[in-house]
Amino acid sequence: MIHTTEVVEVDDALIAAFARLTPQLSSSNPPPGHDELSEIVANPSTVLFIAREIASGEIVGTLTLALFRIPTGLRAWVEDVVVDQNARGKGVGAALSEAALTRARREGARTIDLTSRPTREAANRLYKRIGFVQRDTNVYRYDLTAG
Repeated sequence: MIHTTEVVEVDDALIAAFARLTPQLSSSNPPPGHDELSEIVANPSTVLFIAREIASGEIVGTLTLALFRIPTGLRAWVEDVVVDQNARGKGVGAALSEAALTRARREGARTIDLTSRPTREAANRLYKRIGFVQRDTNVYRYDLTAG
């Protein structure tokens, strides 16, 4: 069984979970430390969700929901979804996604967006299964660190 919660306080268990989970999501970015996680938790525009296995209490997944107002309304965006490789296929991603959908709806967002690499086949199947629709759009990135 999985229980999702919004993080309201950064502790050693959360820091350790991100140290374990972040490399499973990105090999190019280091795990956030106490200061970065505290900034995320304190920011009213971001909601950090975690999923715990009820039996062990272990954090097995995380999702960040960004909420921000633009001229056309309140936007909701899901970022950095990661489920521990040992917990995949157990409903963790679905539970985290449902928590984000519920919060975004409660805040007044009309839609919620996310991106997912095509190689993340299980994640893409999950998003489609719970109702996300693939959009016909181009996503562009500008690297501010490049000379």
